[in-house]
Amino acid sequence: MAIVLLVSLLLVFHGYFGYPLSLYILSLVRRKVVHKAPFSPRVTFIITAFNEEKRIRQKLENTVALTYPRELLQVMVASDGSTDKTNDIVREFAARGVELLEVKLRGGKENAQKEAVAAAGGDVLVFSDVATIIDPDSFRHMMENFADPSVGSVSSEDRITGRNGEPCGEGFYVRYEMWLRDLEGSVNSLVGLSGSFFAARKEVCRDFSADMQSDFRTLLNSMRLGLRGVSDPRVIGHYQDVADSSREFDRKIRTVLRGLTVFFKNLEFLNVFRYGLFSYQFFCHKLLRWLVPFFLAIALASNALLAGTHPVFLYLFLLQVAFYLLAFVGWRSAASAKRVPVKIPLYFTTVNLAIAVAWFRYLRGTRMVMWTPSER
Repeated sequence: MAIVLLVSLLLVFHGYFGYPLSLYILSLVRRKVVHKAPFSPRVTFIITAFNEEKRIRQKLENTVALTYPRELLQVMVASDGSTDKTNDIVREFAARGVELLEVKLRGGKENAQKEAVAAAGGDVLVFSDVATIIDPDSFRHMMENFADPSVGSVSSEDRITGRNGEPCGEGFYVRYEMWLRDLEGSVNSLVGLSGSFFAARKEVCRDFSADMQSDFRTLLNSMRLGLRGVSDPRVIGHYQDVADSSREFDRKIRTVLRGLTVFFKNLEFLNVFRYGLFSYQFFCHKLLRWLVPFFLAIALASNALLAGTHPVFLYLFLLQVAFYLLAFVGWRSAASAKRVPVKIPLYFTTVNLAIAVAWFRYLRGTRMVMWTPSER
């Protein structure tokens, strides 16, 4: 039982800290530099929207202010069966170079993106959500990465803030993810892109799927073509944390469920003889992280059985219980949830509960295509 406890804790540790530590050590002897240079390809900027009348105007004002040659930029809003005033607002920007692609029957985010890809005229396609506000120079910096012929896709770095500019649990987690991506890109390739703002060469998007997570699948398509995905700290996408925490929990379930669908349809990337280091990254960043909820449960149960056998096991068990009690306090009290010592356990526990629910639904055969944006 002690071995079970130790192995479970080590796997949790490796999923969140051992994996990035291994990449850091590898980065000391292996560096893959992105050879950036001024580069201005024809670009199609695809914005997906569903009933976004409250936010679409701000997004489009932000878009038309981007510093990129207008003659090389096609801006397209793929409206996924919107029934509010979203389409009317987009039409107001027609004179400023914004095109409206009406997807009459709502089919989900990826379906709307697939329709837009088919109509796109750019050599590089950029995808963004309405909720993401982009720094004016980010677009130009993003394109500079494509001057390197080894780069197939580019991810933004996310910047998330809580209400009134306060840090939030999700913000801490996003910063951790951005740090991990930086390590991944420095030694090989990213394993996933920011779904809210990413770009890819058009040939990477040729077999775009309407029923699979676009950011994850696009990265895998890059690797399949012998290219890689990178991030750039100069390419920034800003968005707020969600207004409704219950809907955010559902969003996390949906994200993991869709990720599991992509993962198990692309098991070829576990072939280390073909994909080398990326196979290790693919396993650790995705599957191992998604298995953490089960390792946490095993660790707690085995530790409970061992608590009475030695003081070390007792202290470790009490430490685990205290961590989950802090999460429970944050769940029950909105005021307590604003405190950093409570925010992090609450967010970590919430994420892993969402992952566990996603596994349950995936194993039951549930697949998710429809998408409703979280209110921020």
